[in-house]
Amino acid sequence: MTVWTVVVAAGRGERFGGDKQAAELGGRPVVARSVATAAGASDGVVVVVAAERKAEAGALLAGIDGVSAVVDGGVTRSASVRAGLAAVPDDAEVVLVHDGARPLASADLFARVVAAVRAGADAVVPGVPVADSLRATDGSVLDRDGVIAVQTPQGFPANLLRSAHASGDDASDDATLVEAAGGTVVVVDGEAANLKVTRPVDLALAAAALDAGDNAAAGGGAGG
Repeated sequence: MTVWTVVVAAGRGERFGGDKQAAELGGRPVVARSVATAAGASDGVVVVVAAERKAEAGALLAGIDGVSAVVDGGVTRSASVRAGLAAVPDDAEVVLVHDGARPLASADLFARVVAAVRAGADAVVPGVPVADSLRATDGSVLDRDGVIAVQTPQGFPANLLRSAHASGDDASDDATLVEAAGGTVVVVDGEAANLKVTRPVDLALAAAALDAGDNAAAGGGAGG
């Protein structure tokens, strides 16, 4: 089954205070790390960027094989995904949607999501347990044992994702749109390091996680 990934990198970076996609993480732009991993797991990648930053995207993505198109984003996240979907070939069978601001998603995570779609899931989301205590806005306690934090990449049969987006509706993520159209969502294990870079502190946390992973890999190699 052919797999394509839409990497959404069209945010304005208001909470970050600048273009978070261009921010350096371990010597590479954040978005380059996200796209490179997606390209390794896919037959093709479409990158969606803010129109005013499209001219810069080529430099940020230089040297990454597998990027088939870079397209302008929309006013909302869902509109940006639809813009990316329009550039995905009609014969694609599985489509993943990944946040450009999640640069540490691993190849194994991409593989888990794809495998679950191939096994018959309508929508697949990675999730991790919530560590914080939770309360509703009215002050009542929420049971965190029944809650997960949802990540990307999310995966779908291409026809179901296209059909869900045909409504033109907006949602916080694509699984919500597919679920609203009658699909069932399957959760696979996410990754603690797969954080989303939203504020400067997130970039520092990502750098620490990247460094820890590199040190662990080096230690494992030396021990082996």
